[in-house]
Amino acid sequence: MRTLELDVFVVGAGPTGLSTAALLARSGATVAAITRYAGLANSPRAHIINQRTMEVFRDLGLEQRVADAAMPASLMGQVVWMESFAGPEIARRRGWGAGADRLSDYAAASPCVPTNIPQQVLEPILADAVREFGGEVIFNLELVSMRDDGDRVVSQCRDRITGEEVEVVSRYAVGADGDNSVVCRELGFEVEGASGLGHMVNYWIEADLTAYAEHRPGALYVVFRPGGPMVDNAVFVNVRPWHEWVMSIPYDPEAGELDRSEAEATRLARRYVGDDSLELRLIGASTWTVNQVFAPLMHRGRVVIAGNAAHRHPPAGGLGANTCVQDAFNLAWKLQLLLDDEAGTDRETLLGSYTDERAPVARQIVERANASFAALMAIPGAIGLRPGQAVDEAEAALASRFSAGPDGAARRAALAEALVLQDENFNALGVELGQRYVSATIVSDGSAFPTEPDEALSYTPSSVPGSPLPHAWLTRGRELLSSHDVVGRGRFTLLTGIGGERWLEAAGKVAADLGVDLDCVAIGPGLEVEDPYGDWAQLRGTSADGCLLVRPDRYTAFRAASLADDPETTLRRAVETALGRRSPEG
Repeated sequence: MRTLELDVFVVGAGPTGLSTAALLARSGATVAAITRYAGLANSPRAHIINQRTMEVFRDLGLEQRVADAAMPASLMGQVVWMESFAGPEIARRRGWGAGADRLSDYAAASPCVPTNIPQQVLEPILADAVREFGGEVIFNLELVSMRDDGDRVVSQCRDRITGEEVEVVSRYAVGADGDNSVVCRELGFEVEGASGLGHMVNYWIEADLTAYAEHRPGALYVVFRPGGPMVDNAVFVNVRPWHEWVMSIPYDPEAGELDRSEAEATRLARRYVGDDSLELRLIGASTWTVNQVFAPLMHRGRVVIAGNAAHRHPPAGGLGANTCVQDAFNLAWKLQLLLDDEAGTDRETLLGSYTDERAPVARQIVERANASFAALMAIPGAIGLRPGQAVDEAEAALASRFSAGPDGAARRAALAEALVLQDENFNALGVELGQRYVSATIVSDGSAFPTEPDEALSYTPSSVPGSPLPHAWLTRGRELLSSHDVVGRGRFTLLTGIGGERWLEAAGKVAADLGVDLDCVAIGPGLEVEDPYGDWAQLRGTSADGCLLVRPDRYTAFRAASLADDPETTLRRAVETALGRRSPEG
């Protein structure tokens, strides 16, 4: 039996596992991510990457690589509904901040833009980063069993090619192994919710739809047709304009064995495109289920779970891979702190903060994604389609929206209302960016988080402890940079301004005494980093001589509205809390 010794053993090499491994490897941890498969993702699966996740890639130095490999942003900014590609169009809706009414909201919220990149294109970029930072990605190795021995995690694995048994001994382990998580099974992590609420089949195809799509570019094309026991519909995901698509269709598993052949994919595509001569090549076919599942506890001893092992939901709103990567961003720096100072850090406090911060997000995202998935069906309801409807009745309902009478006007009004609901899928800035944390490692200053006019659609940047750091454009010499660019990268950062010299002096002493990396940045006129637009002064939530303590994941851990009487003692207590340090008696 071969033995592999690691700081952190990551089970799973999807977006969650690869992001976790890259972040840890960058910080110097010995880390490996394994997958039981011979390679990375072999189909598009997830594809929408929101701004918060692009910020994580920016922190890793990968933002430009991802953007270069993605669909051009100008081609992803809308969703199109239609009776068929060749037939009457039902409606279009701008998404992901592309509409004039939301463009400024998205631009003000982040230095990054939403991106459309297929999962099988994204994962190799993340895997390359793991290796570049010194970590490993191991294929064909499956987890058989795992146990937490208190001072280490022991995992038994098997090479699926050679049959060789491999024992992995690690200080910590991360279960990023997806829906049927072996880590959850072995460590007894429980989930709440329901599975199998719906069933979908994805046909990944090559087909030239240029004539039907190029003039109305978008990320998603949704077809609703008359008739059928369910409302007959298909979603076409634009993988590579205008020749590569995922055609996603609901199916009934009780109706018999599913036909995954190229002939069946061709028949269905011709039906939904409305072109009986359409030629296509089937690249692959796969099925997935609509789930509403989340884990209330995401850590146990030295083992944590993340990504789909901890939360599973449909892809509505593009929240899946984004939530997975953001789990990793929250978790990785905490594991690194434990690796660096296990004796001085309270493991339960620090990993408990991971559960306290991410489990509520997981629950919110699961519930939101399923609600958004249901909202999609408001469109067919508005135009008169319903399950079990006769074809002639459905065709009459579809035609009625073109009529001049009161029925047509009512139909068009209902469609307009249904389209507004779709913003909770495609313009949900509050859901995408407004995740705020409450835990034992965040020092509350008594302030409440901003109250949003619409929690799904609206995002108000704030420096209230537990909030993501607001974005503002700053300058350093001739360089234009975001406030996000002066923090993060695996390190804590103290931000202050004019009159904050005593915070900077205190930070040097506290960092030396506690043995922690603590960067210091002064922002203001004539300082190291300047605020030429004045935006930072409006967003920082403090006076110039106050300070913010920002965590490696760019969340505010502590805020002082102004200069404290004893900056060193005040900052020491805040840093110790943020680090999950044991009290002297502990």
